[in-house]
Amino acid sequence: MSVPMDQREGWIWYDGAFVPWKDAKLHVLTHGLHYASSVFEGQRAYGGEIFKLEEHTKRLIKSAKYLDFEIPYSEEEINHACNQALEKNNLIDAYMRPVAWCGSEEMGIAATANTVHLAIAAWKWPSYFTREERLKGIRLTWSKWKRPSPEMIPCFSKAAGLYMICTNSKHAAMKEGYTDALMLDYRGYVAEATGANVFFVKDKEIHTPLPDCFLDGITRRTVIELAKKAGYKIVERHIMPDEIGDFDECFLTGSAAEVTPVSEIGEFKYKPAIACQTLIDAYMKEVQPRK
Repeated sequence: MSVPMDQREGWIWYDGAFVPWKDAKLHVLTHGLHYASSVFEGQRAYGGEIFKLEEHTKRLIKSAKYLDFEIPYSEEEINHACNQALEKNNLIDAYMRPVAWCGSEEMGIAATANTVHLAIAAWKWPSYFTREERLKGIRLTWSKWKRPSPEMIPCFSKAAGLYMICTNSKHAAMKEGYTDALMLDYRGYVAEATGANVFFVKDKEIHTPLPDCFLDGITRRTVIELAKKAGYKIVERHIMPDEIGDFDECFLTGSAAEVTPVSEIGEFKYKPAIACQTLIDAYMKEVQPRK
């Protein structure tokens, strides 16, 4: 059994100082716990360098502003703290989780008087799969939950509260023997998986849903540029569920998932081939530190 996340060894950067991992705690009446006033990032370090750290930090700050609170540290301070967390824990290849939330001064819907906190954790979390395992592809089913309209949620924020329907979708998929679930949006278009963007391949074209009600992932944008360099035409558009059977390959992208091929979405089957192979290799090369 793996060690629980709250019982690990190491150090967590917490409000400007490092505290022992097990002591990084907050009160049960914290606003972020009760009212989801919390935002976070998921980012990876490769070879001792955090991939696209500046982009992740900018998004973290912007996410907080969408939720009407301000992180009390500059971009430069957050970037420095992330690098410190990596070094303090003697990590070379790692997953990192900066998280900001409103504290416990007052309890209620409003949080204007509550202190905003920031913590940064880093730990060893290998890629989900080896290259060989990835090329077998993972199995997805359909989620019963849909990504809401931008008029209903702050959909361009990486906000903790927006992930509950993703957790529900993932749990339901796993109970049925699948790895993940594909979600539609409020209009019935294909949106994303529970924590990753989705792409579909036909010949030299790669189609991906237009991110107008969900996050335009940093890994997503990276892979789009890599695909263009590899000679693929990228088509960002609204995709109906019955269209996805017309494609030959499918893959997911995300900081945790990296580039992960898909072999099945419900009734539709795919065979990971040249596009998936090309982009897995291109992405893993891209994330390595420049010599």
